[in-house]
Amino acid sequence: MSVRPLAATAAAVLGVGALLAPGPVARAEQSAAVSPGPQGTPLVIAHRGASAYAPENTLAAVDLAADMGFAWVENDVQRTKDGELVVIHDDSLTRTTDVEQRFPGRAPWKVKDFTAAEIATLDAGSWFGAKWAGARVPTLEEYLNRVDENGQKLLLEIKKPELYPGIEKDTLRVLGEEGWLDAGHVSCRLVIQSFGAASVKAVHQQRPDITTGFLGSPAVADLPSYAAYTDQINPTYGTLTAGYVAAVHRLKGVHGKPLQVSTWTVNTAADAARVAGYGVDGIITNNPDVVRDAVED
Repeated sequence: MSVRPLAATAAAVLGVGALLAPGPVARAEQSAAVSPGPQGTPLVIAHRGASAYAPENTLAAVDLAADMGFAWVENDVQRTKDGELVVIHDDSLTRTTDVEQRFPGRAPWKVKDFTAAEIATLDAGSWFGAKWAGARVPTLEEYLNRVDENGQKLLLEIKKPELYPGIEKDTLRVLGEEGWLDAGHVSCRLVIQSFGAASVKAVHQQRPDITTGFLGSPAVADLPSYAAYTDQINPTYGTLTAGYVAAVHRLKGVHGKPLQVSTWTVNTAADAARVAGYGVDGIITNNPDVVRDAVED
């Protein structure tokens, strides 16, 4: 399957105007890793790629985000039975692939119970729509290469680290092999985050130069302990208040700059305008075009 034609098809559905609007990709090399967007608006991050319009975490979703003008994409990384890293959100393959039909006797169809070669045979697009049939679950290597080719930046989530001991070291190894740990990438094109505090700590200990984020809403009294090993506190938008954002911003993170806030998963204009009003630094969204329009208004 050719990814670019699929992205072009989606572009036609979305409308040429939305995709031709100027966006962060054109400024990819000029902005710092966690800088806000133009005119001080929050940075808009395409959640699992442009996942409202293409199957999440696929190369098609990455390409579509690029075509729409978005420099930053977010993804999820997990580990296969034979130790390869793949880009998929759920720890089960059932929701976004045809694994139950391909391997009917392998319940509960967990990522960790399948080899990379087996996962590479799965259809990861048909669940989203017939025109996406044949999309695959990319390896982290494939994903990094595509993001790099597109001139994009990556907010990489280490998913379910408790299921994959040592996945932080594995992730850093692949990032290094694919050229993502040089000064150019580390300084302005890569952030690694996780819901697991121990996982974020492990990344910081192994590569102190990398920008890191903790996914969640720690109590304000506990924020100083997180600031010892992270640069961002990234909570769900439903729990967010202006007071909490201000409390985070009052502290300096591990690299000596004010802690930042990227909130998720904001998909409506009203919610985007609300959290932008709180002063967040980034908004993670399935609908990056909707959020961009809302915050730039």
